[in-house]
Amino acid sequence: MFISSSPEQTFAAGATCARAAKAGDVIALTGDLGAGKTQFVKGLVAGLGSNAEVTSPTFTLVHEYRGGRYPVYHFDFYRLDSADAVLRLGFDEYVYDDGVCLIEWADRFRDLIPQTATWIALAVKSETERLIEGLPQP
Repeated sequence: MFISSSPEQTFAAGATCARAAKAGDVIALTGDLGAGKTQFVKGLVAGLGSNAEVTSPTFTLVHEYRGGRYPVYHFDFYRLDSADAVLRLGFDEYVYDDGVCLIEWADRFRDLIPQTATWIALAVKSETERLIEGLPQP
């Protein structure tokens, strides 16, 4: 468990998580709106060595970031209404590719997430603090 006191610390937690990341990893992120999921993803993408501009894929549904140690596939299940909608995105192809998959709102479709996934929960503790649970050790 880690308590982040700022967006910069949440970013740093993602960057630290990147040290343990390897090809084929799936990282399932949970947490309410404003919990810091996208900030965490920004840090992880930067920690993998990519200079890509990370934004929430809420409307695009999946973003691909290249230029780092591994390609990153960033999903957001928030606006998806069924498992079929997720699968139509080619989700299986991404999950079993040689990149790192990051999935925001992964708990919406738990059955689609591989059992080998790392689950990271982010929660709003206060206006400035976020609780981050499930971080892998670098």
